[in-house]
Amino acid sequence: MIATATSFWITGIDARRIDVEAHVESGTAPAFAVVGLADRAVQEARQRVRSGIKSASYRFPPERVTVNLAPARERKQGSGFDLAIALAILAASGQVESAAVGRVGAAAELGLDGRLRPIQGTIAIAEAAGRQGLEGLLVAPENAVEASLAEAVPVLPAYDLYEAVQILAGQADPAPVAVAGSEPPPAGPDLRDVCGQPAARRALEIAAAGHHNLLMVGPPGSGKTMLARRLPGIMPPASLPELLEITRIQSVAGTLNGHGRAYARPFRAPHHSASQAALVGGSSLRPGEVTMAHRGVLFLDELPEFNRAALEALRLPMQDGEVLIARAAGSVRLPARSLVVAAMNPCPCGHHGDPRRECVCTEQRLATYRARISGPLADRFDLRVAVPRSDAHGAAGESSEAVAARVLAAHEFLATSHADLEPAAERLLADACDRLLLSMRARRRMQSVAATVAALDERSAVGEDDVAEALAYRVELR
Repeated sequence: MIATATSFWITGIDARRIDVEAHVESGTAPAFAVVGLADRAVQEARQRVRSGIKSASYRFPPERVTVNLAPARERKQGSGFDLAIALAILAASGQVESAAVGRVGAAAELGLDGRLRPIQGTIAIAEAAGRQGLEGLLVAPENAVEASLAEAVPVLPAYDLYEAVQILAGQADPAPVAVAGSEPPPAGPDLRDVCGQPAARRALEIAAAGHHNLLMVGPPGSGKTMLARRLPGIMPPASLPELLEITRIQSVAGTLNGHGRAYARPFRAPHHSASQAALVGGSSLRPGEVTMAHRGVLFLDELPEFNRAALEALRLPMQDGEVLIARAAGSVRLPARSLVVAAMNPCPCGHHGDPRRECVCTEQRLATYRARISGPLADRFDLRVAVPRSDAHGAAGESSEAVAARVLAAHEFLATSHADLEPAAERLLADACDRLLLSMRARRRMQSVAATVAALDERSAVGEDDVAEALAYRVELR
């Protein structure tokens, strides 16, 4: 007898339907095979499913059992097929009604005791189940709140395999799903902790208001990392659709930390030893750091120490706000609208340009260090600011709360108004492009920065002073 259950697998941050077909061949010797390009985790489901079915007081068929994961041409990964495999086997052996199993989706790992365990990517699976027109989605209780955020399909949490079968048979009602809370974002570090650095603080404010990539150059200990870590606290609060995007990405990556949803913009700070696959995604077609930082901040400390190929792979995401990963296993398009903030020393020893410390780097070593950052990559940083050591001992500045209020007002102003260059500002911008040999992209970005500067003063007309300040952030830092 053959029966089919429905499950899903994650590719990128989306879920695809998988038909789990089970065939129980009567009159044959006991055997259990899983086919359909299943990886090791899926193959190991045989032991989990066999033990889980017996622990739930059901009978594992004493004949040859073959499970096929269709379509067979796509490689399947993970343990999320366990519940669907168990239900398909129970239906094929006549212990559960096949029609009931076929009406719902199932996505959960199965413990040896029959208990349902949570998996990653449940919100994307719930969305896919809704698109498929299923009547419900069986999940582990820990995934119920997250799955309900999709509002696409009734969520059926079950403690174990026995309860899941009882729900399908109409002999038990699923537990009610708790409503996801609307907790305020956790308090982060305050900008008041940063002493001095008025130019860097101003650049941070402009970056947050207009979503401009920022490069900070300064010696060790000048406060670059402190500034970067306080950027999410002054960015406009994430809207509910943005939080759902963040939740979906964190769910697929397994970084929700037990919460049903995300409550704040992400801040990602990968180590400079991170590979290209770690930054933008690789052969597994799972999100890299630039996608993990979507709608938040990607901080690249010690920028020149990153692998050159990894940095160059960031150029398109920084420009287009998305990543296209194409591999032999398939291709996915991932969102990557993150605000990129980078920090670097002025030279390998860190003291170039310091009036109180002597730089010991040779010209050749200095040139090699700077050449690690290509021109096209540097061109994608709208703001470049020096963070000198001397400024790190100044007075404490404004709090994050005060700066965030101005940033939010400017952000809303930019969303509802159109920035027009005044004639003097237009002439200054054109002259600067000729003198600095700037690309058309650089011109557009400078005009955008100037519009953000004006918006911070609630002005739609971009004046000469606004363009001059934007130009100050395009000067090569040496």
